[in-house]
Amino acid sequence: MEQTQDNKTFLGTEPIGKLLLRLSIPTVIAQLVNMLYNMVDRVYIGHIPTDGSLALTGVGVCMPIIMIVAAFAACFTLLPAAVLLTGRGASAESAPRQPDSSEVSGTEPIQSSVSLEDYRVLDITTGSVEAVSVRDYVIGAVCAEMPATFEPEALKAQAVAAHTYAERQRRSEAQSPTAELSGADFSNDSRHYQAFYTLDQIKGFYGDSFDVYYPKVEAAVDAVLEEILCYQDAPIIAAFHSLSTGVTEDAAQVWGSAVPYLVPVDSPADCDAPKYREEVTLTADVVKEKLLTAVPELKLSDQPGDWFGEAKRTDSGTVCTMQVGDQSLGGQTLRGAFGLRSAAFTLSLEGDSFTFVTKGYGHCVGMSQYGANAMAAEGSSYADILAHYYPGTELRDCRV
Repeated sequence: MEQTQDNKTFLGTEPIGKLLLRLSIPTVIAQLVNMLYNMVDRVYIGHIPTDGSLALTGVGVCMPIIMIVAAFAACFTLLPAAVLLTGRGASAESAPRQPDSSEVSGTEPIQSSVSLEDYRVLDITTGSVEAVSVRDYVIGAVCAEMPATFEPEALKAQAVAAHTYAERQRRSEAQSPTAELSGADFSNDSRHYQAFYTLDQIKGFYGDSFDVYYPKVEAAVDAVLEEILCYQDAPIIAAFHSLSTGVTEDAAQVWGSAVPYLVPVDSPADCDAPKYREEVTLTADVVKEKLLTAVPELKLSDQPGDWFGEAKRTDSGTVCTMQVGDQSLGGQTLRGAFGLRSAAFTLSLEGDSFTFVTKGYGHCVGMSQYGANAMAAEGSSYADILAHYYPGTELRDCRV
């Protein structure tokens, strides 16, 4: 399959050694060309009548200064980018992908048979389909989706959720293949599928802590590798998120389709989690620009105070729909438009700026990762955690 996304994703997916080679060669060539220009400039400057020697002295003084400025510019632009790239994923603050309507609708029952056969993963950078063992995939998914500092029982719960997600996706593809996947079960594109790290990426992400964190995740995965969560004999939609508002959400209110086990449950420890509450302030011009980018046909008046109207909310405060201009927009649409941490937000207008106050992080459906960690710290097992966040489901041996 022809790939058009490599320029957007290769920094987060290719091995570090390959990235260094790929990025360093153009840089070296650019520096060589720059030096050739300097040599030619010096030849011409040296031939300037009477002032040539003085001009060469000026060039000699200025060149080190230019190099120092360039070095600092690279430091303050490339270093933050590198930190952001290596920090992508593997955090409970990375809200997992939201299931689409076809996954949540329940109109197509998923086959109940599962196995420990290798998964087929489409590498979006190369277009090739790679075989990845179930164990390696689940370890990679846990490393990418949950901090290794979390409690072992929370990591086990995440491992079961990750394995269950993959099994359901495998069954779904077997029944209704997606042409873009070229026969794979899923891809390594975390925008559309569960996040997953290869061993090289895990090493790069954990850095000096690899020898501490990797064995911890490995042990958690090995303890539960043969288990998945089922409802009516089929793998469940194992939705999870970073932290809720204190109560998880009903899939029916967030995604428009009811799922028997994705219903509100208490998760009080989320209210004490880091960054539970966040404020974002945007000027009216920026708000208007973002709204029209998300919904081009939206009509807004000249008065910012009239843009936002009544909101329909869940009991925990998540916006289901809100009147914006001449349309009723979904809470998840507004969250995406403004880059908010969740759809559980309030807003106010002061002067020429809107302030959005959010609570929680993610879609708030299914298992709260911070809530799971808090339950584990209080002595709950991974089975207790999963039973709490996915009521009515049961753990099954995937070999049966």
